[in-house]
Amino acid sequence: MIGLGVGVVGAIVIGLFFANLANQAPTLVYVEGSSLSIITEKTNFELGEPINIRIINSGTEPLTFSDSSYGMKIVGLDSRILYSPQSLQIISVLEPKEEKMFVWDQTKSDGDKIIDGRYKIVSSAIAGGKNVLTKSLTINVLK
Repeated sequence: MIGLGVGVVGAIVIGLFFANLANQAPTLVYVEGSSLSIITEKTNFELGEPINIRIINSGTEPLTFSDSSYGMKIVGLDSRILYSPQSLQIISVLEPKEEKMFVWDQTKSDGDKIIDGRYKIVSSAIAGGKNVLTKSLTINVLK
């Protein structure tokens, strides 16, 4: 009986530890060369909760974007674009260690609210004048 009780308590503690670990935001690491990072404060969000998104040049070379939204899009797991911020079609540049912040209110481009599920935040940049860098981050939106 004591062994069973210790096993149940141990399983609960380990489960809580891994649940907390899974909700931590990705760690930002700066590297030599071209690198693009997308960071949110966590990976699990409540339905309707604003999501702060940071697009970061985590490398040592400038990154060029084709618009003022820094290539950011929210897509479903089927790669269908659900949201893209309104932007000007001007060349934007992120210098090394520079970042831009966006807040997504979980609304699609057509004005409808999203449903709970998994979504990807995607950004693409041009590095070194010719190489395309694409980065994505998967988030969960829960009821």
